[in-house]
Amino acid sequence: MSARMAGTTMVTAAVADRRTASARPLLWLNIGTLLLVLASAFAIIHSTHSSRELYTHLQVLESRQWHLQEDYGRLLLEESTWASHHRVEKVAREELGMAEPDLARYRVVTR
Repeated sequence: MSARMAGTTMVTAAVADRRTASARPLLWLNIGTLLLVLASAFAIIHSTHSSRELYTHLQVLESRQWHLQEDYGRLLLEESTWASHHRVEKVAREELGMAEPDLARYRVVTR
């Protein structure tokens, strides 16, 4: 009976060695897959964070653009007011003392 037990123990040990030998590549595959999943999760987190930062920056720039457009419209209105024909003529007469020349002083130059 002891010979029979010894044989059983050897067979069981051989089967156990086969199981651990075939389980090692599977373990490494699982560890590699876990690392890839974690790397992918961190990449998604980083991508989402960057996207939110860029969107916030875009909103700030759009707000700034809106204010600049508003200022530009005011400046165009002010420029058209300062450059109006009536105002230029009024400043020329009152502040600079300019006047239209008499018709007698006009000269036509021909070539």
